[in-house]
Amino acid sequence: MRILGIDYGDKNIGLALSDRLRITAQSLGRYQAKNRKEDASYFKSLVKKHQVTKIVIGLPIQMDGTEGVRAEKTRIFASWLENILGLPIVFWDERLTTRQALGILHQQQMNGRKKKKLKDQVAATLILSNYLESEREVSQDEDL
Repeated sequence: MRILGIDYGDKNIGLALSDRLRITAQSLGRYQAKNRKEDASYFKSLVKKHQVTKIVIGLPIQMDGTEGVRAEKTRIFASWLENILGLPIVFWDERLTTRQALGILHQQQMNGRKKKKLKDQVAATLILSNYLESEREVSQDEDL
């Protein structure tokens, strides 16, 4: 029913969740990675609690369109997550998402510590919002 959006980082993982109609994305906070066993338990619980049926993960593509080390780490995480949850994973180009998130937080006049704490979850919300918007556009094009 719902889609989980993820901004993956080695330590901090930004999370966002769609509404049941898959129109909007809301921040779901930030998860601090611990170890694979605890992480698996956390994500299984999260998916069950919110009735998640799909996951969108931001893929950090470089500005020239190539994938670097961060993208490789993200793909490894996504493969692990797909194996433990059995849900479809969709990658979403997240170029400039973190910069956009920091810009939003700067407009809110937040200090450096608070920006750092919130940037992952704002980035996840932007990733999921962009994905949901693209799905609506595809659906509208199919209706024509």
